[in-house]
Amino acid sequence: MRGCTRLALLCALPWLLPLVAPGRPAPPPALRLDPRNPARGAEFDRIYSGVVSLPTENIYSFNYTSQPGQYFLYKFPEDVDSVIIKVVSTLAYPCSVVSVQNIMCPVYDLDHNVEFNGVYQSMTKKAAITLQKKDFPGEQFFVVFVIKPEDYACGGSFFIQEKENQTWNLQRAKNLQVTIVPSIKGSVYVKAILLSFLIFFSFYLGCLFVAFIHYIRFRRKSTDGSFGSSDGSGNMSVSNPIAASTPEGSNYGAIDESSSSPGRQISSSDGKQPCQSDTDSSVEESDFDTMPDIESDKNIIRTKMFLYLSDLSRKDRRIVSKKYKIYFWNIITIAVFYALPVIQLVITYQTVVNVTGNQDICFYNFLCAHPLGVLSAFNNILSNLGHVLLGCLFLLIVLHRDILHRRALEAKDIFAMEYGIPKHFGLFYAMGIALMMEGVLSACYHVCPNYSNFQFDTSFMYMIAGLCMLKLYQTRHPDINASAYAAYASFALVITLTVLGVVFGKNDVWFWVIFSAIHILASLALSTQIYYMGRFKIADWGIFRRAAVVFYTDCIQQRSRPLYMDRMVLLIVGNLVNWSFALFGLIYRPRDFASYMLGIFICNLLLYLAFYIIMKLRSSEKILLIPLFCIVATAVVWAAALYFFFQNLSSWEGTPAESREKNRECILLDFFDDHDIWHFLSATALFFSFLVLLTLDDDLDLVRRDQIPVF
Repeated sequence: MRGCTRLALLCALPWLLPLVAPGRPAPPPALRLDPRNPARGAEFDRIYSGVVSLPTENIYSFNYTSQPGQYFLYKFPEDVDSVIIKVVSTLAYPCSVVSVQNIMCPVYDLDHNVEFNGVYQSMTKKAAITLQKKDFPGEQFFVVFVIKPEDYACGGSFFIQEKENQTWNLQRAKNLQVTIVPSIKGSVYVKAILLSFLIFFSFYLGCLFVAFIHYIRFRRKSTDGSFGSSDGSGNMSVSNPIAASTPEGSNYGAIDESSSSPGRQISSSDGKQPCQSDTDSSVEESDFDTMPDIESDKNIIRTKMFLYLSDLSRKDRRIVSKKYKIYFWNIITIAVFYALPVIQLVITYQTVVNVTGNQDICFYNFLCAHPLGVLSAFNNILSNLGHVLLGCLFLLIVLHRDILHRRALEAKDIFAMEYGIPKHFGLFYAMGIALMMEGVLSACYHVCPNYSNFQFDTSFMYMIAGLCMLKLYQTRHPDINASAYAAYASFALVITLTVLGVVFGKNDVWFWVIFSAIHILASLALSTQIYYMGRFKIADWGIFRRAAVVFYTDCIQQRSRPLYMDRMVLLIVGNLVNWSFALFGLIYRPRDFASYMLGIFICNLLLYLAFYIIMKLRSSEKILLIPLFCIVATAVVWAAALYFFFQNLSSWEGTPAESREKNRECILLDFFDDHDIWHFLSATALFFSFLVLLTLDDDLDLVRRDQIPVF
């Protein structure tokens, strides 16, 4: 009996020790009053120092002060395995802490020890904690509230501000509403998982249906003997594929018809027969550097006023194909070396959260964070499944096209060798891997989203945008596109700048000055490289001096119009956009540097894609039904995805308590929130974007390469 009395005194001891601010007199002791009837909407107008039992789904409103010893008891009902504690206040300050502790003595209910036990969150206006019955041996717990003596931890100020309750004072009080509701059941998890798989496997079925329709149409054309009878313009037949005349201005470096007999088959530009084997086992990438015709002619070819695809596809197809395969193998290597340390790091983050109970480490949407196993927000991880499944589907589509193209080459099909856009699939394979890795790394980021690991969610987005631009450029410039080593080195530089921006970009003006200068100079150097078709090398430091001399001579002294007007218009608009980004960053210095950098990439990609489509239509080329559908679907899905992206359910730019003010309830199946919908839609939009690049020039498959303009 004496031991029980001592235990009771030990548990009651914190109630008798009021929280006193340094240099302030102690507040008067709180009145001990019985709580009112704990019914829905009950209010506690007086401070009650004791334990109040909380039934499920009741809302309690009460005024809370810094007097210690105020907490509630909750016991799990038999049919409830998980609950969510929701705390709401109309006042952001004073800063408070919501703690859930196991039934034990003493109860840690002071500012300096409330973090010693259980699970806790700092709070301004909202707090939400999800708890599972299995974590509490007695199937009950205490809910403890503590008002902190200062507001800095919640984003407040150390200094006294008029009409704001943000500083040391004797009247630090806060009204709170506490609600404990059952969380979702296991059946909801099963439904959410099945729905996620069902949505994206429907894309597999859709692709199989489209492939079946194409197969039926191909069989009918083969039966009718009409396949290959026209190039889309009604002027080309298989029996005499070289009958059309060469366009004016393209007679150099293109197909020479002047000495060809009507029955003669076309030969490749390097003097080899077009029916050579597709194997590249004995071909090295450096071989084309020793080809005398390529080295002597390219300066003349690339400076022609009117360029055609045959002028920029003169290198051996096997060598160029091998060059682009390096993109695929390199990105796999990068993905493995990048992803493994990331996975290890986020597992450590999750372990720290589970062991310490500190829920201020990770910036979840706590009102819709459903745990599973050791994961605190399984729904945010599951919603990234679309990136992986759709990336795998895109790889299968590219593989199917690659196999068909190889079979056509083995059959010595003249249309596969000398017509349409040259088929090099290395970049497409790299894009598919990048999409899958974006899903993996985004899931890793959402294991514990915070300031220090946000770059995991954006690194492969930079690579996706960069690879898409490279693929779009490679389509009509297969011989002069960047090598995989140069491209990935550029991506590494971008990620390095992003890390520096995250660390130094908040308040350091010097960083923004240096970054803006690098951004502008890089835009100018790349523009010169594109305008002169690679004849001005970026690695040559004299590029700016020569470009300035050419600009002064041609534009100022002679006042002549640009030789390549279309390219000049694109580059002027592109430079204006990039300079605007640089100026915006220098003036406003956005705190979210990673998103700022991603915006630069996306705007440049959209600008180049719009230019490409406009020039394609200007050149009287068609957009077939499938790419047209993909373009419309891409625009619609991206618009819907961006709507959900800008909902801002959390933000690591402020304090954890400020981030929780933006938290919202789930909107789909009581399991997925707005950001999860963003994951679903962005994966779908990226998939359609890739299909646009894959199918955009299918209308040119039966058009000679010396009739396909370069822009």
